[in-house]
Amino acid sequence: MPTRLVTVVSVGTLLSLAACSPPISVSRVGARAVYRSLTANALSTDRASEWTRNTVNSWGLLGPFDDDPEGALSTLREIVTSGRGGGPEVFALGELSFLHAEDTGKKAYYLAAAVYTYAFLLPEGRQEQPAELDPRMRLAADLYNRAITLAFRSRDGRTVELAPGTYPLPFGQVEVWMNPGCLYWGDRRLVDFVPVAELAVRGMRNRYRLPGMGAPLAARAIPREDVNLSRSLLSPRARVAATALLRFYDVHDGIASGRLSSTLEVYTANDAETVAVEGRTVPLEIEETATIALQLADSPMWKRELWGFLGRAQTGDQLPILVSLTPYQRGRIPIVFVHGTASSPGRWADMANDLLADPWIRHRYQFWFFMYDTGNPVAYSGMLLRDKLTEAVSRLDPEGDDPCLHQMVVIGHSQGGLLTKLTAVDTGSRLWNSISRIPLAELPASEDFRTLLGRAMFVQPLPFVRRVVFVATPHRGSFRTGAWVNGLLRRLVRLPGNLVLMSRDTLSQGRGAFYAARTTARIPTAAENMTPGNPFLEGLAAIRVADGVPYHSIIAVQGDGPPEEGNDGVVAYRSAHLDGAASELVVRSSHSTQSEPATIQEVRRILHLHGAELQAEGLHCVPAAP
Repeated sequence: MPTRLVTVVSVGTLLSLAACSPPISVSRVGARAVYRSLTANALSTDRASEWTRNTVNSWGLLGPFDDDPEGALSTLREIVTSGRGGGPEVFALGELSFLHAEDTGKKAYYLAAAVYTYAFLLPEGRQEQPAELDPRMRLAADLYNRAITLAFRSRDGRTVELAPGTYPLPFGQVEVWMNPGCLYWGDRRLVDFVPVAELAVRGMRNRYRLPGMGAPLAARAIPREDVNLSRSLLSPRARVAATALLRFYDVHDGIASGRLSSTLEVYTANDAETVAVEGRTVPLEIEETATIALQLADSPMWKRELWGFLGRAQTGDQLPILVSLTPYQRGRIPIVFVHGTASSPGRWADMANDLLADPWIRHRYQFWFFMYDTGNPVAYSGMLLRDKLTEAVSRLDPEGDDPCLHQMVVIGHSQGGLLTKLTAVDTGSRLWNSISRIPLAELPASEDFRTLLGRAMFVQPLPFVRRVVFVATPHRGSFRTGAWVNGLLRRLVRLPGNLVLMSRDTLSQGRGAFYAARTTARIPTAAENMTPGNPFLEGLAAIRVADGVPYHSIIAVQGDGPPEEGNDGVVAYRSAHLDGAASELVVRSSHSTQSEPATIQEVRRILHLHGAELQAEGLHCVPAAP
């Protein structure tokens, strides 16, 4: 073939190939795949976001970053400090510094990521403020939060060690100051900061996070040595949701000079949800759910549920106890949660978690939990609840000048509902007369035992209990109890030693004085108290809640049949129903209804109602800003 012809054919072939393969093409992959590609970033994958890649590529640094990350970062920083780059370059520096720290473990680059993302979020000078809906704003905050966590991570990686000092940066150093007082939380000191962003939570219905700036942490609160703890209701194992914020000063000048100063600040969730930064009000990143789960996961209370019912618990706090989630704060209304039989405060976790997610509620209420040995007689446990509440109010407000503390709401589940009722009734002698044939003064008993019986059976409503809520409460007993069950439990349940000793002579000598003691000659257990037809239970059911104390019923009923004919597997509707309730809600669920969404929503409604009615009366229960 002639050379000229070969050349013509070759050129034609090339032109044909070029015409068939354009340099730019598209293919249909679906919106979800495109979205994943466009939103991938250093936190969700091992590569930078499209925003960073585009910015770096426009300066010809994408390839160099793969080969020499530190050199490329130095060049990009020079572009910013020389004034040639702005917000996009600062953001790219933050994300790429974070990626490099992830690859190398160099904490200096985590700190650099915090510096750059802080500068991006709080621009100055010629750097434009990112648009409100710019996705980089949220990503920059998340990078900043994670960078702080990893920059101060402990050697074993389990906690975050917040400490002042001089820390190296890839381009200089940062001086970190810290006020030791920021680690104080009421009468406690915060230690053992666990990064909750690394915790998976199981066993809770919802997980809540308040998005913002700062590393979300769960801190352990230990007693302060220099503070009187007599007024504290905090558990010795209390944990609190906290946020660590690293506040930089003149950050843009510091990026240029290589010398920065900063303050490491710690905020607790119940004290602050926003903070002023560079003249702006910035929300703090807070996560309560993981903190609650972390505290409950290693709590001894779970083992105490059954053993506490049997009176044989060997671990944990001496019962009864009244504990709070937070230090006492004047101006907040207490909600007291009282658990049921063979249970513990941990069973309120879902409800507390959902209620804390409601800003109106968490700003106005403080959460208290009562734990007790649930095998003890109901009247005895009710007396202990009243004693604990009275003692707490007296300790926290000895002068009586916090009116919101005296607007308490008590919520009881199952047996806890019976204890709740015993905070808001005026029994006179009716409760005693329901169990005894003779007046208390004529009972052959020691003075100590007679005094105890008087405190347990002659009840006055607590003046600071202003509303009560009954959840699946067996006001007329549980059909699950009976002679066989009670006989078994009577052999298993160990009542308090002082109660047994004080009552022994009385029950043997004056057995005929009590309606229910003729055959047992012993103090009844809670299970016997909750048996339909029990004299004590019938006597309590006949006594109405005190005037001026609204009461609400939440009744669990399984299945779709008429509620009046139903039950929750433990308590029948007819046993849980009370005439005269301010409201009654039937929830289609089992007996453990305190975690059901409908139950929680009803409690939320009641708490809003309680606060709104107080406001209408001129009492605004919102604590002053710290």
